[in-house]
Amino acid sequence: MEFRELVRGRVDWPDVERVARELAARYDRDEVRVRFLDADNWLSTPMVVDDDLFVKVITRQNTIVHALFTTGRNLGAFSAGTEGFFERHETPYEMARHELEATRRVRELGVNAPEPVEAFEVGDLGVLVLEYLPEFRTLGELDAEAVAGLAPDLFATLRTVHDAGLAHGDLRAENVLVADGELYVIDATRVSDDGREAARAYDLASALAALEPLIGAADAIEAALTSYSADELLAARRFLDFVAIRPDHDFAAAELIGELEKRTT
Repeated sequence: MEFRELVRGRVDWPDVERVARELAARYDRDEVRVRFLDADNWLSTPMVVDDDLFVKVITRQNTIVHALFTTGRNLGAFSAGTEGFFERHETPYEMARHELEATRRVRELGVNAPEPVEAFEVGDLGVLVLEYLPEFRTLGELDAEAVAGLAPDLFATLRTVHDAGLAHGDLRAENVLVADGELYVIDATRVSDDGREAARAYDLASALAALEPLIGAADAIEAALTSYSADELLAARRFLDFVAIRPDHDFAAAELIGELEKRTT
């Protein structure tokens, strides 16, 4: 536990107070109430401010962990026969600014995402401020019937993002929120312009891997085929072995690959 806390880059209480004072000044509030979220997040410290702002505080240690993750993901991309397409961030503020800009881009496409507010620095900390969605569950917290009903919407959302020349880069059930029956996409990572075609195939593989434990391989592929062609699913096939070794994905890879090959040949 101590190692995990060290690697995550825990924010010390004096730094939390500095961020809280800055937020109070920026939003003209006499005081702010901070509530930390119980989230398994290695790349920031998430918290809710006054029940209307979702705030991520990013430390230098978080950027180091992000760089390590990026290196590992690029090695996985190499193993799938393509150049690495994940890009690292140099500073905490750069990480915060990227997520702000990525959120703005997907909202401009009509994709649901929390409303971006701003990104700024407090000392050597990066701070991201987004709209807080008070009533939401992640896709992985829903029952199979609800997920099956939303699965075509997830692929339609990906199609919209991909048709605009963008990619998410880190699609997992935890990064898809459901509020009032609508899907919201969060936590897009940074991919290179040159690698976006491969990154889009990787997105598709990640979406299938996220859905397989929830609704089964056959239904996941059926949902994907509502927005993607068989050839596009075959292009995603080469990334499934890579996704399978990621510790944050847990799915029946052999079953999914077998079902995918059966449906696309």
